[in-house]
Amino acid sequence: MTSPESGTDGDPDVVVVGGGPAGSAAGVFTARYGLDTVVFDRGKAALARCAFLANYPGFPAGIDIGTFTDLLHAHLEEAGATHVEDTVEAVERTADDEGFVVDTQDGREVRTRAVVAAAWYDGSYLRPLDDEDGMFEEHDHHGEMEERFDPAYAGRDGRTPVDGLYVAAPNDGRNAQAIVSAGQGAHVARSLIEDHREAHGYPAGVLAAHYDWLRPDSEFAGEWGDRDRWREWFENEAGDHDLEGERFEELRERYIDEAFDTNLTDSRIEARSDQGLERLLETIGQDRVLAALDDDRIRAYREASEGANSDE
Repeated sequence: MTSPESGTDGDPDVVVVGGGPAGSAAGVFTARYGLDTVVFDRGKAALARCAFLANYPGFPAGIDIGTFTDLLHAHLEEAGATHVEDTVEAVERTADDEGFVVDTQDGREVRTRAVVAAAWYDGSYLRPLDDEDGMFEEHDHHGEMEERFDPAYAGRDGRTPVDGLYVAAPNDGRNAQAIVSAGQGAHVARSLIEDHREAHGYPAGVLAAHYDWLRPDSEFAGEWGDRDRWREWFENEAGDHDLEGERFEELRERYIDEAFDTNLTDSRIEARSDQGLERLLETIGQDRVLAALDDDRIRAYREASEGANSDE
């Protein structure tokens, strides 16, 4: 899906710092919305310390960290985000205070309107943005006092006192597990998109919020297949607003266009399903999958599992 408000000046709309579960989830959501998104990912990562990921839904017997990371980054690519292996060293305000300048270890200088911090271990790159709101705090780390980025600096939705800065990690206690961290990254991205939509005129609330949801034909059956029914709904949800008539109509028709663009016919659902499986196999490696089918260890595990089930 593409947003008509996406940046066109060559600079990304969003820079995400960190390509783990939180950063990748945030990048997938902003990129799918149509915001030009760059994810910088190199440095310390909490996930790399995990021996094996056993509690992420969708992988019944778990998944190794290398493959899981490959899948995260492949999803970024599929969503349209740019994944860059580089370390962000500093984020500071532009001279006109309209955005940020992101400086990296490899000498890149990137201007952007929004930054999503999603690096669990190190928030030092945000020091140029520190202000009287107390972005950093003293912390007792194994008996030694250290200064660290305050994990409670951002709200639950990732918004911060710095306009355009969102924090997915560290964000209080919402990064303790990979699945929790991924959910938090997606939640913060939705906050960013909501603010973006409000800035472009959508009334606050349901109309500013964005739901990345694809709908089958049945969802547009009956009255909801009629644009007039959507117009009526939009006008009710808009409530009190100060939009001029022409601008209001433009936003209303755009919203309805976006809704109808989410419609998938049965044939498109089938095609998307095949594409999803193909991309999954491509990322994992088809040779690896075929080899696994003949692997004695996997065969023994499968037989043992079948035997255990038959005894129940």
